[in-house]
Amino acid sequence: MTTQREPDMVGGWVGWRLRALMAVALGGCLLIFGLLRWLAATPYLPFPTALPAPTESVQTLVNAVGTRFLATPELTAPSPRWQVRDEDRAQQIELHRFIAQSASSPATPVRWTGADGVRHYLAAAPRGMVGVSWAFWPLAGLALLLLLVGAVVALSRPSVFNALILLIAACQSGNLLFAAAFSTPGLGLPVALVALDMPLRMAFDLVSGAAALHALALHPVRLARWRALRAVAWGGATLLVALALAGQLPQLWWWLQGTALVVCGVAFAMMALAQRHGPQPVAALINRFVVLIALASLGLSLALMLAASGSLSGALASAVVLIWQVGLAALLLIAPFIARSRQLMREFAFLAGISTVAASLDLLFVAVFSLGAFTSLALVVFIALGVYAGARQWLFDRLIGSNVLTAERIFNQLYRAAREVQARPDQHVAQLANVLRELFEPLEVVRSSKALMRAQVAGGGATLLVPFQSVRAGDEADAVPSSSALVLRFARRGKRIFTKEDARLADRVVEQLRRAVAYDLAVERGRNEERQRIAQDLHDDIGARLLTLMYQAPDPAMEDYVRHTLKDLKTLTRGLAASEHRLSHAVAEWKADIGQRLTAARVELDWSADIEADGQLSMVQWSALTRVLRELVSNTIHHGHATQVWVRLVVNRSGLHLVVADDGVGSDPQAWSHGLGLGGVRKRVKLLGGEVDWRARTPCGVECEVRAAAFALKA
Repeated sequence: MTTQREPDMVGGWVGWRLRALMAVALGGCLLIFGLLRWLAATPYLPFPTALPAPTESVQTLVNAVGTRFLATPELTAPSPRWQVRDEDRAQQIELHRFIAQSASSPATPVRWTGADGVRHYLAAAPRGMVGVSWAFWPLAGLALLLLLVGAVVALSRPSVFNALILLIAACQSGNLLFAAAFSTPGLGLPVALVALDMPLRMAFDLVSGAAALHALALHPVRLARWRALRAVAWGGATLLVALALAGQLPQLWWWLQGTALVVCGVAFAMMALAQRHGPQPVAALINRFVVLIALASLGLSLALMLAASGSLSGALASAVVLIWQVGLAALLLIAPFIARSRQLMREFAFLAGISTVAASLDLLFVAVFSLGAFTSLALVVFIALGVYAGARQWLFDRLIGSNVLTAERIFNQLYRAAREVQARPDQHVAQLANVLRELFEPLEVVRSSKALMRAQVAGGGATLLVPFQSVRAGDEADAVPSSSALVLRFARRGKRIFTKEDARLADRVVEQLRRAVAYDLAVERGRNEERQRIAQDLHDDIGARLLTLMYQAPDPAMEDYVRHTLKDLKTLTRGLAASEHRLSHAVAEWKADIGQRLTAARVELDWSADIEADGQLSMVQWSALTRVLRELVSNTIHHGHATQVWVRLVVNRSGLHLVVADDGVGSDPQAWSHGLGLGGVRKRVKLLGGEVDWRARTPCGVECEVRAAAFALKA
């Protein structure tokens, strides 16, 4: 039999994949340092603070050659991509061009006249490396990380779907680099960079949207008309970019934001269509993320419209834009790992979402309630922490899915399964499947012949493969793949996906069940050995003494009594030495033993046994029934003084039913004091999983009834 080896992850990245990844990393680093050097060499006006508040709306800038420029605070933030009005975007580009012209005469400073008439003189000069903001580095690092994650996904398993993930990651990395460039303080960026901000970032967003629709048409279910959807997505993106470059799209920002919402709506409809073909937890999960992105995009659009109307400052608008971009990048970072999600990634994504919502609330409080910046920020932080503490687990249960089965319930399930497997080894697979059903609530559990070393997630999280092997006494962990596996499909009734944590939990369940059964088998083997030792000692020591006593008996009655006692001892030792007893043989021994004792006591026996199917009694079952029958018959002889005893034994699919009745002098069993004898009967019946009841007979005597519905024989 050939076995499937686990892929060597280190060896898989030695060769062309590693060289390609190193090339992507080197290219990204060169791009970042090239952008950094470009920014450092570009002249700028070192404003100590932002321009005055929106109420002081107009400020005049005059350069060395007398060129005048009327600037408004909205032109400093955010970047052209996030300017709502086309005229504001054009004015912002002209502002940076004006500063670049002013740098041609560095000896003559630029005169800045505010609305209050106060003049300030600032000289345009290159900012240098120290003039780049601290925010440039984390944003650039995040851009590089996002690009590398996309490259790893595409290189690890080359496919059209993974290539689309790389394309989306590259586009959003470009957006982050633009955000890093516009985070620099002061006024003055490369004119070409400012002019390309809207066209390139629009192209990045449209290409990302088209690539996302293309990918969703292929995964998790290839839709029937995926080629048409792909053509419409890429055709629409190309058309919008072409019209924008040709200047045929007035109010470009509205077109772009509207297109983003349309893409979210189409993606939601595609995933809803995928779920019509059957339970698709991946599609349901994607739809939840799509809804979150759409709501965040609506909040962002509202904030920018308020900023354009003068209700919000440009600095606050820039902050919410930055939080949006970082939050979107965080979601893209965890997207390839959704099927193998880790706790840290879930926390990171949730915190990114909370931060985006908090920024939108901050803008809303400032605009609507006219709160100060500090008051609004403090209130938003308080609300965000409350949402995080109160809704964290609720959101995780619905976005990713969580297992609510407690450790105690898992232990109880494993214990019951181990006991069942020990009693019936052929039920090992069925018991394991029952435990896994309790854990994951799958829609379907089937067997497969796939050879595996450990549990694996497949189908993008829709399927979990769990290997298993038969468990026997003395089994150790095998070093070869299992020849069979259980296939679980659609966790939580199709409401969530399987994760790497689920695979690890399944491996632990399989291992613990194997260990529990092996432990029980080892304990039972030890018990058998100890019983055999005790039986041997009884036979050799007590038996020899009884035999000597029988030959030395003073009268025939004593000799006969010792002979019967010696026979009982032999029956007991033979029963202790055997680990299992066939029911038919045990019934014959019980009848002979009880009949002999009752005959010696001059009591008549009426015996009836109805056995539906013969089988093996376990040592626990044989010992319990033997001692129960002995104790009940002893009570009849010594306490009841009966003349007749009826024994009825029934073993069938309904379990075990035993009745021992007599016509003795006993009455009102409820008034009895239950000593060691009757207490022992109750304990042994409990070992059989049953219950016992005594009641008076008419006209005289006592009847004892034993019922054990869970009583089952081994084949």
